[in-house]
Parts: sequence; C-alpha cells; structure tokens
Amino acid sequence: MRDIELLIPANSPEVLKIAVIYGADAVYIGGEAFSLRAGAKNFSIEEMKQGIEFAHSHNVKVYVTSNILAHNRDLDDVRKYFEELKQVNPDALIISDPAIFTMAKDILPDIDIHISTQANNTNYGTFNFWHGLGAARVVTARELSLEEIKEIRENIPEDMEIETFIHGAMCISYSGRCLLSSFMAGRDANRGQCTHPCRWKYVLMEESRPGEYMPVYENERGTYIFNSKDLCMIEHIPELIEAGIDSFKVEGRMKTALYVATVARTYRMAIDDYKKSPEYYAGRLDYYREEISKCTYRQYTTGFFFGKPDENTQIYDSNTYETNYIYLGIIDGKKEGYGYRVEQKNKFTCGEEIEVMKPSGENVIVTVKAIYDENGVAVESAPHPKQILYVDLGIEAEDYDILRRKTI
Repeated sequence: MRDIELLIPANSPEVLKIAVIYGADAVYIGGEAFSLRAGAKNFSIEEMKQGIEFAHSHNVKVYVTSNILAHNRDLDDVRKYFEELKQVNPDALIISDPAIFTMAKDILPDIDIHISTQANNTNYGTFNFWHGLGAARVVTARELSLEEIKEIRENIPEDMEIETFIHGAMCISYSGRCLLSSFMAGRDANRGQCTHPCRWKYVLMEESRPGEYMPVYENERGTYIFNSKDLCMIEHIPELIEAGIDSFKVEGRMKTALYVATVARTYRMAIDDYKKSPEYYAGRLDYYREEISKCTYRQYTTGFFFGKPDENTQIYDSNTYETNYIYLGIIDGKKEGYGYRVEQKNKFTCGEEIEVMKPSGENVIVTVKAIYDENGVAVESAPHPKQILYVDLGIEAEDYDILRRKTI
C-alpha cells in the first residue's frame, strides 16, 4: 500500500489550524493573488508564514496554489510574488500554467511543483511529460474513472505522485475551465473570480416570444441544469487506494471551519480504520455516512469514478444545500469562573442543547449552562455576530473543540 495523504483546503489562518488539528496530512491554501479562489479570505505573506510554521510544528505540509491561467499582464507580478514566497517555505506550489511553472522552477528551485487539475491531466503521457520537466505530482482531471487512474499509475514512474479530488463540489465545466462566469458576469473563473453561474436557475425562451418561458425538464418554471451534486468517496477508500492514488484531495477553499473539521475528521478516521483493518472499516460505513453529512453539502455522488455520470448526478429543482448542523464557534481559551472563549458564528442561547465536536472523533452533547459577554456580564444570548463570549458548557473542553447545533 502506498502512503496515503489526506489533503484538506483552508481559506484562512483559523481554518488552516482546524484542518491540521482535525486530521490533515497536508493543507492547501491560496495567497492574495494568482489563486483560483480569489473570493476566499486567503493569506497574506505573513499569515502564510505563520500558518506554515504552525502546520510544520504538527508534521503537516502546506501547498500554495498559484493555478490561474495567466495573461501577459500577470507575469511580472507572478515573478514578484514567487520572490516573496522564498521567505515562506511552502512544501509545494500547485500550478497549471506552463509559463508560471517555468518561473517557479527558476525562482524557487527547491520547492516541489504539483500540476493542477486545471491543466487537463487525463492520460499517463501527460503525467510523464510533467515528470520529465521536474513536477513531483500531478492532479488528475475530474473526468477520470478509477480504472483510468489505475492505468496511469501502471505507466508512470514509481516516484511520480497522483493527487485526486475525492470529496467536495463538482464544477460543471471540463476540468474546471469554465467560461460561463466570464460570459455572464464579466468575471473570469480561470483567473480566480468565478461567480458560480452553474448554480443559477435557467429557463428556456424562444427568441420571437420574449417573456414566454417554456417548460424545461423537471420543473415547469425552470431547472438548475448545470447544478451537480457534491462528490463523496467515503464509502470507497479501498478502491481509491487500489487505484494507486497518493493524495486524497478535498475541495473547499470557500468553506467554513465546521465543514473542514467534519470532512477532515471523517476521512481521517476512515483511512486509519481501513489501514488497521479493512473489515473494521467496512463495518463502520454507516457511521462515516452519518458523520460526513453533518456539514453543509449538496447531496452526494461518486462523480466519474465508476463511469460516466448520468442524470442522477444532477440536482434539477433547487440549488440549496443540505444543512444538518449549524456552526456556532470554536473554543479558543478559557477564563476562570466564566467558561470557554468562543467567537460566535451563529446565535445560540443559554439552556440550549448543543454538541461539542472533538478532533478525536468524539461528539459530546451538552447543555449551555451560562453565557457571559466580554465584560463578564451574564446574557441569555449574544445579539451580535462574531461577538466574543465566555460559555459554561458543564464539561471539560479544549482549544479547537467546535460547537455546533443540530437543525433537524
């Protein structure tokens, strides 16, 4: 069995720490430029440096995305950005553009380069091409089946690593190279500014009959014809390992800390359980399914892994998420006599039953015994978002424990 890396996204220093604590072997992040998630909070150079130091202190790697498809006007700034990255010491850069690849090899010769899924990596010839140029890893295109990935593994050097998305949102466009956002909103998805028009509602209208909306499949007033279900392979760890994948990648650099913690912790447990005993892993599939559904998601599919997706991989009547738990906050310190410090993410009240989610895999149901504001004044609830609270949970808790509340 090849060593399996669990690769988790982070959009901020806070989420990076959560990814590390909840089970990531590696975390991928974006800087303030040249990443395909410009709408995420992202990292300044100083935040990146601190985040990498934190991750390395826990034996976790950090990869920095620089995977835009560059225009001429980008190139000088990319070169300056790579000069700044010299002081940061990431473990790898994720790149799709050949010009940016060449610059990275020149400016940061000691840092590994991983080739992004945006480069349309669909065959072993492509993998060998990038290996010959010095890439350490290639991310498979989303459109590949497990059989195709297995064939790639059989035809590339042993030291060439394969990274594959195994969980998260699916882009409707080929390998994520979308033109819809640029066409409809003037924002280029291939340069980090996607407006997600694949989640919008569409109707059919005949040119000479303006305002007359024709029935479209599934919904008489329109349908979400581009709206894919989310990828989830938690039940197929054995098949992913058998295909020869080195890095199990989770999508989600726009997601909350609760999402990152839930997904990282569940896959961490599933991978470790399978390594210890395939039988034990198989016996806990219901548990993994239940846990992975405790974050916001858009129903689940296995994507292209077992063949071309059919109509059942789309959601036609809605673009809403399934939300079974609400994110309340993360424990960050303690004040004697008052309780645990939390920055409130969503409202909760004194006397309410909530759940404490722990990195170990344990979930503890508690009743909120008391809430105090920053001045030590007892309150029933906090009226303001992001307000600092001190919460008496009636149990011993630790930093990075997450508070959440069941919605159903």
